[in-house]
Amino acid sequence: MHLRVFESEQDAAVACAARVREAVTSHPSLVLGLPTGRTPLNVYRELVALHERKAVDWSRARTFNLDELLGVSAEDGGSFRAYMDRHFFRKVNLSEERIHFLDGAVPDAETECARYEAELAAEGGLGLVLLGIGANGHLAFNEPAEQLQARCHRTRLSRETREANAMLFGDDPSRVPLEALTLGMGALIQSRRAMLLAFGEGKAEAVKAMVEGPVTPRCPASFLQLHRDVEVWLDRASASALSARTQ
Repeated sequence: MHLRVFESEQDAAVACAARVREAVTSHPSLVLGLPTGRTPLNVYRELVALHERKAVDWSRARTFNLDELLGVSAEDGGSFRAYMDRHFFRKVNLSEERIHFLDGAVPDAETECARYEAELAAEGGLGLVLLGIGANGHLAFNEPAEQLQARCHRTRLSRETREANAMLFGDDPSRVPLEALTLGMGALIQSRRAMLLAFGEGKAEAVKAMVEGPVTPRCPASFLQLHRDVEVWLDRASASALSARTQ
């Protein structure tokens, strides 16, 4: 893991967006894995600003979002698809046919997961994936468990995860769906490059477990220790629990 610690979340977001711009410019047809939530918001704002300055062209890039809430249609304002439309998709020159997304409103979740897994495989897997980390160490919606699933699957969300996503539902965790669809650990670990962002003191213990702890399904993010090329983008608060040796 390559750790990068910045004085502030905004400083990290600016640097991270610049690195994504470089990747897309070098490989215009790059396949990107994209997250939602509060953590990547500033990165998306910076990427949009770069697009507006004509510093990056998204017309040939392809995207796969990491997850979607189950039972929520793309038109619902609380869906992850609506989040991406608001904060990124509608503000850059990504064409609709190059945007891949799980459909949370499908009647057969297992068939939908198989479809999404096949689409990603047909594109050759993820070239670059942006990731956040849950306070409990989850990666995408791969929650801590006795064992993790490699492939795209249906998952039950933890209380902490539902609370973290309450901002999409009027800050009411009880309105957040109990389940979601998510890419499995296989797609994330097999990506050619990963960039994980974590900000704030509330993520400090999860970051420590990811970087310094054992590789364990009780901290799914710890499996990034096995990744061939991963950068971890932190602010001072999220890095505060790391040992001096690691920093």
